[in-house]
Amino acid sequence: MSNRMWGGRYESAPAAIMEEINASIGFDQKLWRQDIRGSLAHVAMLAATGIVTKSDAKAIAQGLQSVAKEIESGTFTFSRALEDIHMNVESRLADLIGPPAGRLHTGRSRNDQVALDMRLWVRDTVDELGVQIAELQTALAEKAAQHADAIMPGFTHLQSAQPTTFGHHLLAYVEMLGRDASRFADARKRMNECPLGAAALCGTSFPIDRHMTAKELGFDRPTANSLDSVGDRDFALEALSAASICAMHLSRFAEEIVLWTTPQFGFVKLSDKFTTGSSIMPQKRNPDAAELVRGKTGRVVGALNALLIVMKGLPLTYGKDMQEDKEGVFDALSTLSLCLAATTGMVRDMEPQLETMKAAAGVGYATATDLADWLVRTLKTPFREAHHITGRIVGLASARGVGLEDLSLAEMQGVDPRITRDVFAVLGVEKSVKSRLSYGGTAPANVKKQAQRWLKALAKPKK
Repeated sequence: MSNRMWGGRYESAPAAIMEEINASIGFDQKLWRQDIRGSLAHVAMLAATGIVTKSDAKAIAQGLQSVAKEIESGTFTFSRALEDIHMNVESRLADLIGPPAGRLHTGRSRNDQVALDMRLWVRDTVDELGVQIAELQTALAEKAAQHADAIMPGFTHLQSAQPTTFGHHLLAYVEMLGRDASRFADARKRMNECPLGAAALCGTSFPIDRHMTAKELGFDRPTANSLDSVGDRDFALEALSAASICAMHLSRFAEEIVLWTTPQFGFVKLSDKFTTGSSIMPQKRNPDAAELVRGKTGRVVGALNALLIVMKGLPLTYGKDMQEDKEGVFDALSTLSLCLAATTGMVRDMEPQLETMKAAAGVGYATATDLADWLVRTLKTPFREAHHITGRIVGLASARGVGLEDLSLAEMQGVDPRITRDVFAVLGVEKSVKSRLSYGGTAPANVKKQAQRWLKALAKPKK
């Protein structure tokens, strides 16, 4: 038999393989709250404009609320034969209230209905992700404030470069996450237009009030072009783009946690809560939570690539290809949510190994730049010449196997006789970090101010 929801044109049921490739109820049932919310707004508008009677609208609204209760309680039966969440809900509504259910779909199509449901779901999820990002930023900023003066090596090329502080390093991720939050907020503004009422692709001849439904559903306005309304998935692409960048940031931090927890680095410790053991090596404590955050980033980025490829060759307006947006979006944003939660947990759990980090900060002649800067500042030496002099002094210290601060004044003067004993005031990791007071620099005083600035900003209620 044909599908009773749309099968007037058809005399037989679809082939089994057609049902297999066509049905989306296995994954789009996740949209049930958004679908029912959109239908409630739509039927309220139909009644307000006189398109359906108030009695029919009341019956439909009550029926939809009953359907919602059934799904919430787990007693609702989803049918693959009905393809998707929209037709499953409408079919059950017809079972509950009879003929009035058939009036619900007046002035709309599954095309604008699914565009609405997806926008609502993505918008809801973006709001939740914003809260999670702020929680992670808060955890990082709190730990940064606590360890504003904890010295550690700063790296370029993963080679010791200059001393920095653990607090300053953590605040770098707070800044990254701040940009992530901003990208999600920007994407939310652009997606906050309501496609409901665009119908199949050209609008409708019924005197609907799209501004009413848009307001009811919390949108800023209705979309302005019906073709674009049903053919657009930019809102999902932008959310996936922001999610991919955010996941990449989490992956970079996860990679550092993996390195820092090795015996070779030994910069931080994670407890049993965020590590696992080995089935054969009893001494192992593996940073699996960090490794999984790093690995799951590929799923998020992959979802963005997949949807871009789906959309790149589609003529206007809707094509069933666009059904492929859902699984990737659902998985990617849910994965990011999990990664944010795991990273927040690791940040709160980690214990920096202060002496190990400080000792590592002095390895590799990390204060060489401080020496070069002293030559420029005190002796008025051109920087390129100072760079050359410092390089010769580093070579001398390396040959002797000592740090720069362990060289004698006479040894340094053997390279440049103008050097005075004052040079020792800038050699040493504590002196190095304290001296970097330029805005955004690593000085502990700066770190404390920046951490407090972020904590104050994150504590403000969002408007």
